[in-house]
Amino acid sequence: MYYNIGMDRIFLRKKLEEFYLEDIGYSDITTDNLETDKEVEATIVSKEDAILAGLNFVKEVFLLVDNSLKITVLKTDGEEVKKGEEVLKINGSGKSILKAERLALNILQRLSGIATKTRKFAKILEDSKVKLLDTRKTTPGFRAFEKYAVKVGGGYNHRFALYDMVMIKDNHIALAGSVKEAIRQIRKKVSPMVKIEVEVSNFSQLNEAIEENVDIIMLDNMSLDEIKESIKLIRSKNKHIKIEVSGNITEEKLQKLKDLDIDFVSSGALIHSSRWIDFSLRFL
Repeated sequence: MYYNIGMDRIFLRKKLEEFYLEDIGYSDITTDNLETDKEVEATIVSKEDAILAGLNFVKEVFLLVDNSLKITVLKTDGEEVKKGEEVLKINGSGKSILKAERLALNILQRLSGIATKTRKFAKILEDSKVKLLDTRKTTPGFRAFEKYAVKVGGGYNHRFALYDMVMIKDNHIALAGSVKEAIRQIRKKVSPMVKIEVEVSNFSQLNEAIEENVDIIMLDNMSLDEIKESIKLIRSKNKHIKIEVSGNITEEKLQKLKDLDIDFVSSGALIHSSRWIDFSLRFL
């Protein structure tokens, strides 16, 4: 594992190469036509308070462009950084630094934004048994990085992709005809070791999911009263079923959910609605 982030080094390198090639194409027409290439020192500075995520990816971006650059990482992913603090220094070719600058900053800004939002949500749940999960609502090609940032912020990853576990959603139910039929069709073909989760939005679907003894039931976009009633129903009939709540999760809603008898809260907003954190690179 690379940098203890759960990402294989070859996978990471390939991804960063793809990102870099998207940006540079066949050349950096501006930087490549400068006549001077000075040896410089540069620093990346946070322009606001945030939770850091992605510093080691940033380091790899610079080394991918020029492995002679000297990189000094000044902070640690998961650490709180204050406005004006330096997080990383680079020494070496000014041209190489310029070619890597935007990709490096984009990654750092995006991932730190996710980690910062996740930390706010996770702190609400820190004295609760409820675990905060992300979703598959991620940027195509960037999922591994975004889900990494969720972990840095104190959240947990839901299934990483379609192959992880069975997740029966509204359109699966529509295609199969009912919750019960969808579960039965899938159970005939998957290993009994594979967990089955069902997303329900009403009590009819909920009862079918309970009767079929699924592993996890997601209560999707239900009101607080409906959630409480659903919890009573599940716990009275099958205490082994895990309960997940999802749909329009905000800090205010988390405050109301954290003391309920549920296991998970999942939120796509951790990733798709996080605000980028502002960092800048400066030559010294």
